[in-house]
Amino acid sequence: MDVKTATEVAVLHHALVGVAEEMGEALKRAAYSPNIKERQDYSCALFDAQGRLLAQAAHLPVHLGSMPASVAAVISSVDFQKEGDFAIINDPYDGGTHLPDITMVAPVFAGTTSWKAGGEVRVRRGRRLIGYVANRAHHADVGGAAPGSMSPQTDLIAEGLVIPPVLFERDGQISPDVLAIVMANTRTPDERLGDLHAQLAACDRGIHRVIAIEQQYGSKKFQALCNALYKHAAQLLRDNLKSLKRGSFRSEDVLDDDGAGTTDIRIRCSLTVSRDKLTFDFSDSDQQVRGGVNAVRAVTASASFYSVLCLCDPRPPINHGCFEHIEVITKPGTVVDAKRPAPVAGGNVETSQRIVDVCLGALAQAAPGRVPAQSQGTMNNLTIGGVGSDGKPFTYYETIAGGCGAGPGRTGASATHSHMTNTLNTPAEALEHAYPLRVEEYALREGSGGDGKHRGGDGVVRRIRTLVPATFGLLTERRTSSPKGAEKGKPGRQGINQVRYNDGEVEPVDAKCSGELEPGEAIDMRTPGGGGWR
Repeated sequence: MDVKTATEVAVLHHALVGVAEEMGEALKRAAYSPNIKERQDYSCALFDAQGRLLAQAAHLPVHLGSMPASVAAVISSVDFQKEGDFAIINDPYDGGTHLPDITMVAPVFAGTTSWKAGGEVRVRRGRRLIGYVANRAHHADVGGAAPGSMSPQTDLIAEGLVIPPVLFERDGQISPDVLAIVMANTRTPDERLGDLHAQLAACDRGIHRVIAIEQQYGSKKFQALCNALYKHAAQLLRDNLKSLKRGSFRSEDVLDDDGAGTTDIRIRCSLTVSRDKLTFDFSDSDQQVRGGVNAVRAVTASASFYSVLCLCDPRPPINHGCFEHIEVITKPGTVVDAKRPAPVAGGNVETSQRIVDVCLGALAQAAPGRVPAQSQGTMNNLTIGGVGSDGKPFTYYETIAGGCGAGPGRTGASATHSHMTNTLNTPAEALEHAYPLRVEEYALREGSGGDGKHRGGDGVVRRIRTLVPATFGLLTERRTSSPKGAEKGKPGRQGINQVRYNDGEVEPVDAKCSGELEPGEAIDMRTPGGGGWR
């Protein structure tokens, strides 16, 4: 690639990433729920006309690595005809990950122009497909047996509403039938409606920006530069593979339990490093389980891709080209490639973290001294729902930060969301404004990071008290196992879940459970620390 082409490819790459970032800002600013507008639990990406990932913003790795499966499912099922068509999907077994993550996909047709005539805006719609825009957002309630749609269940249907890939909007008009079904199956329809409109607005912003970029370059040059961008990413990934030891490496770790009686659920990975390819084989992992920690294949692939990119320096542009040299092998019916109707709420948020731990454990053998100790290894999912004093239902959902693993030459970060998540904790003021809840303590869990020359990061203490009768749900990990240290560093401390009752009793509760709270009672969560280094 000559200097001129390389410069043009770099400029296009950053322009496309900028579009995805702008989509995210539009989504955040228009969203209704604190989970999206405050915690930023969403992701945005662009795809070419074949459904290949073209560019993404630095949002949530677990969303972005799996979103190509959603786009592929939509392309094969939905008849897009013109600009103004939007599809919706959340089915984990047809391109989704878990039910609260709703994905919106829209086609981008070239040649669309607008102008003013007689005081009206006239639009000429193009019909040449040049790509797709997509975003995924975690909705705080999509029905199911418990508020928040994240409590431990043993059946997919009990987890919430399943939305196959269907047309949500045709020519700018939302389907009243599809919308009615979604609204009838959530405890908080007003919030859901606002968030869905925000997702539509984000897609619309992306459509217009992509059209403008394509018009700037012209069709042929735009396609040529996109192809060059894929090749550039693939070449950079191949270059990074040269620093890895060739051979086969094995790694395994466990999930504490599934919340339904199964413990020590093993995830096993065999990594093969060749000259121009990495192969992750998870075929020897345990069979899928009754509880909701099963992961669909898209989640496993996403975690594998993310783990490789963590070691890349220089890091390639993240697009379809990166994935051409990474193969992921899974066995259907295992905990990393579950089959319908296995519940999957925790697969996206908990099992994905353990898959990263296993992948990095294998990569550490191929790249000695470069992989840090394990981070907290959980997203610490907490839901609280009920009816407020105003008579309106509410559903609060949050993942809670913990400690990161220490690495060569550095201590681990404390109170940080790591690996497959990239969200924030809800600010106490925003949480208390939106819900009948009070944040009584939010502090570092000092000393929870593992010892070593470089200490692991500390977890957090977060105690939330309810002001009304409420149902809580916990979906957490690393309560019986610990985040491992690296290079003889010590492990981080396990997490602790507790309920504080009005009579003064403080009761430890399971990693995955649900229960009832009376006004004045509180959930107290102490998240794991990261592993130490040496």
